[in-house]
Amino acid sequence: MDNKKLADRLFPKVHMTPEELEAKFPPRKLPEGAKVTRFAPSPTGFVHFGGMYQVMIGERLAHLSGGIFYLRIEDTDSKREVSDAARRLIQTLRDYGINFDEGADIGEDGTICDKGEYGPYRQSLRANIYHVYAKKLVSEGKAYPVFTSDEELEAVLAADKKEENKTKDWESEAEKQRLETLKNRNFTLDTVEKELAAGHKFVLRILADGDPNKKTIFDDLVKGRLEIPENDEDFVLLKSDGIPTYHFAHAVDDHLMRTTHVIRGEEWLPSIAKHIMLFRYLGFRMPKYIHTAQIMRLDENGNRKKLSKRDLGANMDDYDEKGYPRESVTEYLMTLINSNFEEWRAQNPSKLYTEFPFSIKKMSVSGCLFDYDKLMDVSKNTIARMSARQVYDRLLSWTKKYDTEFYILLNDNEQYAIDILSIGRGGKKPRKDFGTWSEVRNNISFFYDTLFTPDYEYLKNADKQTVLSVLSEYPTLYDERDDQNEWFTKLKSLASKLGYAPEMKEYKENPENFKGSVADIAMILRVAVTGRQQSPDTFEVIRIMGREKLTKRVALAQKSLF
Repeated sequence: MDNKKLADRLFPKVHMTPEELEAKFPPRKLPEGAKVTRFAPSPTGFVHFGGMYQVMIGERLAHLSGGIFYLRIEDTDSKREVSDAARRLIQTLRDYGINFDEGADIGEDGTICDKGEYGPYRQSLRANIYHVYAKKLVSEGKAYPVFTSDEELEAVLAADKKEENKTKDWESEAEKQRLETLKNRNFTLDTVEKELAAGHKFVLRILADGDPNKKTIFDDLVKGRLEIPENDEDFVLLKSDGIPTYHFAHAVDDHLMRTTHVIRGEEWLPSIAKHIMLFRYLGFRMPKYIHTAQIMRLDENGNRKKLSKRDLGANMDDYDEKGYPRESVTEYLMTLINSNFEEWRAQNPSKLYTEFPFSIKKMSVSGCLFDYDKLMDVSKNTIARMSARQVYDRLLSWTKKYDTEFYILLNDNEQYAIDILSIGRGGKKPRKDFGTWSEVRNNISFFYDTLFTPDYEYLKNADKQTVLSVLSEYPTLYDERDDQNEWFTKLKSLASKLGYAPEMKEYKENPENFKGSVADIAMILRVAVTGRQQSPDTFEVIRIMGREKLTKRVALAQKSLF
């Protein structure tokens, strides 16, 4: 077989050479040690939480080293592609503050465009590039065509799906047909001419030279040193429509875009032998690989399962609707990525997560467990570090989109809302009342008359005469000019007058001498004003509400007792 003639016949329109592509996409001029990483999703739906995990690793790895982080859209599977998915995933990543230095982007007109010198960054626009290297492999006797009928082709492609989906049943009909097809390595140029003349399509396969009984050493930056059986499978490089498989496109793209580190899920480990062979055949230097642990969840029986697309928490867009600040989600991701992040955060509460010294060595080798309780805890801490103004602005933006009624109230009196949100904020131990914007409404609803739904059960169960005395006398004692000490001194005086211990220590020493303590009086006032037993500091609440609202609330509570 004259391999050069075969290559020319199979790819008659390909005139560019690999050398010309190498010159067009030269090695990047970057500082020593700078890393080039990428996120390369398929536009088949939303950004998955596991994908975001890899995004964060890639972004940190590149930017902490002074390198490049780019976005490549792997849109070669038109059957699985979801309309507008590429634009939406780019927007989602933008919303989370992910900074791509180059790659696929959204133009001013809303369409997908390219930013950078190493594109196109959409694989559907790179067919001519793949064909250059496909022709090279054929001309060197490292790849060959397999002509098939439509029925045979369907069976072949079904058997060549992603490794994690490949059947393990070697007795299946599809597997038998695939193995039969692989036997057809011997053909003549005349045969190829006849097939082409008849209009038959071909699948281009690699001519494997591996021995599965031999092992090759592979070093993964997370998994460590692995022994991989050599590849002996003639896997598909180009499908019948001329579009490359993931394996082939990955090798060509990561080489020409000068990727130094590939971050992807550990489900791709079974493909490593194929990629080692491909890079060797193409004469490319392999990038370094980081195969990340799977994101796991606990099922109803407490067993670990992979976080699938259908699971709660998988879709990155859902976090916004639920009201999680995007900073909270990225902070939580950092706790999964590096085990020492929480310790660093405790020591550096005011620093951005981008200042954290991320390290590959601190990444988990086993599966990371997705935990909603932990996410909520992280989110409460994140919001607690925000100023009242920051909380207000973010809350206003969220309610405008998801809660119009609350938005109108917040927007109607900005300063009132900011004063409410400032209670307990700042200091060494700020309040952590809510972890999502969706929780704020219920948390502060008692400040707004239209949302006020009081629970007076405590007042009804307390000593009625004491309750009536507190509600009738307190408004006359309140002075807006009092500071917190003066305010509480008056409350203690009222407690003493009504037969309650003004000091807790005094009550604990001689409880039989009193009806109760000043804490009981304070609770009566709290419930009357807020309609609940748990609320922020009562002094601050009344100060923000003002005398007029205080008087109305006390009157409403009095009315509830009759």
